[in-house]
Amino acid sequence: MTKVVMMMMMLLLTTTIVSCDQIELFEQLPTVMVAVLVRNKAHTLPFFFSYLEDLDYPKDRMSLWIRSDHNEDRSIEITKAWLKRTSSLYHSVDFKYRSEQRKRESEKTNTHWNEERFSDVIRLKQEALQTARTMWADYIFFLDADVFLTNSNTLRKLIDRKLPIVAPMLVSDGLYSNFWCGMTSDYYYQRTDDYKKILNYDQIGQWPVPMVHTAVLASLNIAQTRQLTFERKNLPAGRYDGPVDDIIIFAMSANYSGIPMYVCNELLYGYIMVPLEAGETVQGKDVEQLTNILSYIVNEYGELTLKQDLSRFVPEVPKDKLSLSHIYMINLERRSERRTKMLKHFDLLGLDVEHFPAVDGKQLSDKKVHDMGIRFLPGYADPFHKRPMTMGEIGCFLSHYNIWERMVRLNQQEVLVLEDDIRFEPFFRRRAYGVLADARRIGGWDLIYFGRKRLQEEDEKWIEGSEYLVKAGYSYWTLGYVITLEGAKKLLREKPLGKLLPVDEYLPIMFDNHPNDSWASHFRERTLNAWSAAPLLLYPTHYTGDEGYISDTEDSLRIDGTLPTVGVSKGGSGTVHNDTRDAGQAQSSEPKKGDKEQLPNAPAALLSESGIGQGEHDLETKSRRSEL
Repeated sequence: MTKVVMMMMMLLLTTTIVSCDQIELFEQLPTVMVAVLVRNKAHTLPFFFSYLEDLDYPKDRMSLWIRSDHNEDRSIEITKAWLKRTSSLYHSVDFKYRSEQRKRESEKTNTHWNEERFSDVIRLKQEALQTARTMWADYIFFLDADVFLTNSNTLRKLIDRKLPIVAPMLVSDGLYSNFWCGMTSDYYYQRTDDYKKILNYDQIGQWPVPMVHTAVLASLNIAQTRQLTFERKNLPAGRYDGPVDDIIIFAMSANYSGIPMYVCNELLYGYIMVPLEAGETVQGKDVEQLTNILSYIVNEYGELTLKQDLSRFVPEVPKDKLSLSHIYMINLERRSERRTKMLKHFDLLGLDVEHFPAVDGKQLSDKKVHDMGIRFLPGYADPFHKRPMTMGEIGCFLSHYNIWERMVRLNQQEVLVLEDDIRFEPFFRRRAYGVLADARRIGGWDLIYFGRKRLQEEDEKWIEGSEYLVKAGYSYWTLGYVITLEGAKKLLREKPLGKLLPVDEYLPIMFDNHPNDSWASHFRERTLNAWSAAPLLLYPTHYTGDEGYISDTEDSLRIDGTLPTVGVSKGGSGTVHNDTRDAGQAQSSEPKKGDKEQLPNAPAALLSESGIGQGEHDLETKSRRSEL
């Protein structure tokens, strides 16, 4: 070999070594098989598949395993439509279905869970588990078809935990979630103090629990997970004497194998539907639940994720005025983001609402206010800030005043007035109709608060003959209220523009329940008969100190031309940020109008402050049931 050839070979070798040193190597993400069982989920599937598709995880590292049978709706059609567009994106798709039977002969209804149905679900989940093992998947992700993983990082975050079995904590419209903190000796739900602490984000992290379900990621690379099973026959002989129930058998197989289960709540991962009881219907209760959940998502993110090709499967909700003459939403023209969000709520709830342009305090001046004939109540000062009214508060009052005038001009008998920074409580429509039915049957009312901040500690008296109404005490906020034509006339007759104070001080004066007798003495006919829904139907979207809290009344010029100093509350502990939710409740050394209402003995529900949603006592008898 010549010297020249040897030198060339050495040069080539050196170049190759240098090139290798410069290459940055990356490991591929683990492979995941997603297992989904579908039955009568046509109402949830368009959103379920849309959020599943939006998970920030390489689709060529994901396999889909989907089974469906005994449907009475378009579940199979929707699944086919979604897979037609997306199946080529995933590593593999295994979809099988049966359409010949709508219901098992042994089932009384499609929400009836008998042993045959449990056995079918157990068989299918065991098949899914074995399929994932056979294809050498690193993980299997069991996912119910009525889960909405709104956090696109969910799968990555769970895998990053490197836990054998882990579930993302999911939020419902009450106290129901996808984990248990305690299990009784006969294998059912047990109340614990930790459950609400985890659910309400009072303690944040990853927590060992005896049961997770509905959205469960299991690692298949850990040797002990070979012992995981859904079938009783695979459990150690003589150890299990519990029910034929897939989630309980799976949890006990983990327990017997020494495999811990965890639930993670450091982020807001997504939402879950509460299982239907026997006798409840998909088209009734479940569709209402879906509306509740979608409303929560709009509150949190401002929009819903819905793929265009799936939107045709989402029926448009017919709109009405809740049997009222009219519904108005007060909104500043420059607050278009609030208007857009509220319009989405109205579409979900089927509310026919007119946008009523608010009077913008930023467009007012001392001269304009004077030229309008507005005079201020002698001696008025904000009870907390000790300041005169702001231009924003004047604009707010004028906005409500203009609606009262319009009611009288158009002879509108009953009107719902909404502000644009509200969130609707679960089952809003049904509960609103109940409140109105009671009020009309009893009669004699002028105004009913749907949302407010109660300021009196003592109990308010129930309206005789009603389960939904109380006599309103001193209250702040005008989030939403129903007012009659006679009520509007009473508010106008006192000519409040000649002795102006904030509208949420004026209303309690007019129903003669205001602590400041000096202010009240300027108004003679304090005969407004004001009631309140109990529990409330509306709450504010934000409280003082919350991330995103904006006040168009407090953060504006005073009538003396100076800017007020607005107290900002400190956030509570255990805060979960942005793509999650703000779990801390606003706290301050003194209350502000924007502070969160602290009701004595209020039920501890994260998203349903009225407690109208699922209570924890119901969890003892309600197992998670949403599959085949």
